Amino acid sequence: MDFHQIILLLLLVFLVDLSDRNVKANVNYNATGYEDGTSKCNIYEGTWIYDKSSGPLYGTSSCPFIGLDCQKFGRPDYKYLQYRWKPTGCDIPRFNGLDFLTRFKGKKILFVGDSLSNNMWLSLSCMLHAAVHNASYNFKPDKLLSTFTIPEYGISISFLKNGFLVDVVGDKTRGLILKLDSISTGNMWLGSDVVIFNTFHWWSHTGRAKNWDYFQVGDKLVKEMNRMEAFKIALTTWAKWVDQNIDPSKTRVFYQGVSPVHQNGTEWGEPGKSCLGETEPVKGSNYPHTNEGEDIVKSVIRGMAKPVSLLDVTAMTEMRKDSHPSIYAGGGSSLNDCSHWCLPGVPDIWNQLLYTSLLGNV
Repeated sequence: MDFHQIILLLLLVFLVDLSDRNVKANVNYNATGYEDGTSKCNIYEGTWIYDKSSGPLYGTSSCPFIGLDCQKFGRPDYKYLQYRWKPTGCDIPRFNGLDFLTRFKGKKILFVGDSLSNNMWLSLSCMLHAAVHNASYNFKPDKLLSTFTIPEYGISISFLKNGFLVDVVGDKTRGLILKLDSISTGNMWLGSDVVIFNTFHWWSHTGRAKNWDYFQVGDKLVKEMNRMEAFKIALTTWAKWVDQNIDPSKTRVFYQGVSPVHQNGTEWGEPGKSCLGETEPVKGSNYPHTNEGEDIVKSVIRGMAKPVSLLDVTAMTEMRKDSHPSIYAGGGSSLNDCSHWCLPGVPDIWNQLLYTSLLGNV
């Protein structure tokens, strides 16, 4: 290598470093805020904008493991796929899968939670796969731990099923006991560069859907208790575990905000309706129904010693009564799913906001 080649190489290194410094200098983030160089805003406050040019980044043909692929299962309308999220006062970057893979080369990202975590995990996996669709990949679904990897980038995106975050233990005489003040499997949450936790939906289950028999706090066992009180005790247990076990210099922690259900049309002013047949979001920027779970999540996170970023998606997602699978979840017309989300769909926007939050912290 001659003198001129060495000078050229050093100049290129300098320019790349300068470009990276400029990106980090002009794009600043915190738990909810985003600064695009001209203005700062809360990225979770805004409106859904119908935009035919903002179609999904993937589909049945470009992601073979979508899961709740509503188009594949016969949903006849497409409008729900063409809404983009516009924060009030600023614009957020479009999701760039290649940039994500480059930034997180060799990293581990872990989703821990219930089926809504699975919804978001599959969304991110599809978004990344579509960005490098010719690259080899491994997709390994499992009952407990499922993983998507792209060997070329050494990145793994995993989902660990854990609907309560706290322990559920079996007892020969009492059945399943939900121990609100105990976490014994937290070692499975360690070792990742980014962890996105979530729990909420299972706490409201009743009847056949209820998958435990007793609550326990300390030595006290009860058959039933206020569900939101139980949720708060459990979430506080999780918060203490994070404070005691997570090293923020090695692991970035997020909490996936409460995902709303649209089973009761009274909540948005249309009694007797559900998500079935809905093709447009709730109009406006404020949902008339309050979510108690969201308030508990925010309260617990505010009291934590270690930094946890809240993906504060509840209010914005409450507007999207149109984006659930309803009868297009693959289970036939007898199943009306107003809890989960079509893919492509709303979880893609959650991941766009995750991407936005991570940009300034990688």
